[in-house]
Amino acid sequence: MSPEYVRPYVKAQKNDDRDAEAIAEAATRPTMRFVELKSEEQLDVQTLHRVRDRLVGERTSLTNQIRSLLLERGHVVAQGHARLRLLLGELLDSGTDALSSRMVFLLADMRARWEDLDRRIAAFDAEFAAMARTDDRARRLTGIPGIGALNATALVAAVGNAATFDRGRDLAAWLGLVPRQATTGGRPKLLGITKRGSRYLRKMLIQGARSAMPSLARSDTAVGSWLRALLARAHPNVVVVALAAKMARTVWALLRHGRTYQAALMQA
Repeated sequence: MSPEYVRPYVKAQKNDDRDAEAIAEAATRPTMRFVELKSEEQLDVQTLHRVRDRLVGERTSLTNQIRSLLLERGHVVAQGHARLRLLLGELLDSGTDALSSRMVFLLADMRARWEDLDRRIAAFDAEFAAMARTDDRARRLTGIPGIGALNATALVAAVGNAATFDRGRDLAAWLGLVPRQATTGGRPKLLGITKRGSRYLRKMLIQGARSAMPSLARSDTAVGSWLRALLARAHPNVVVVALAAKMARTVWALLRHGRTYQAALMQA
């Protein structure tokens, strides 16, 4: 059980006896939500994702520092790793005097660390791709537009068979992709998304939705028609989050019922 669901049953001052009593009381509630225990394999995959995410963060921090050092010396670099790598090659390998010897040494060392991070991240990506090919659940999830090997393996490791959730909206709510509600006097008001649950999973789904939205919006499918209608009246960022929530519901359906993804065509 989540601690936030047990806390209301703690009476007066907190101690071990009252905590145990509160847990026992909360467990008897018919509407209580329980957390499904994860297998050793699921925990291992989640650990791999955490390590990869840390390496990606280190690479981003390193490349940002390289950009700032070059900017201080009058070298402006456009966005993208490819252009930064190209400029570094021109400055370090051409033998020009655009930089001091100390800066050349430091930037060469930072470039070597960058290349090492690229190799390590690529090794993780290859491992996740192999997992997605061998695991039946992850392979079925990769059929959903916007979900690749990274998203599929992360979702399978975190969600499992989705038996914990009664419906797709519960999974979307667990990921923090549904609007917050503020209801008073019988008048509901929808606010921004709750952003509860795993920040990593939510980030991966939103990034996948952002990459898939342009092609989906041009497709002759039910999702494409829904996206075009939503884009006509809402900001693209709002539409991306709505698409990520729809993807989460689709993930639940595939994991819960063991189905494969099939895009529904528009009805004439």
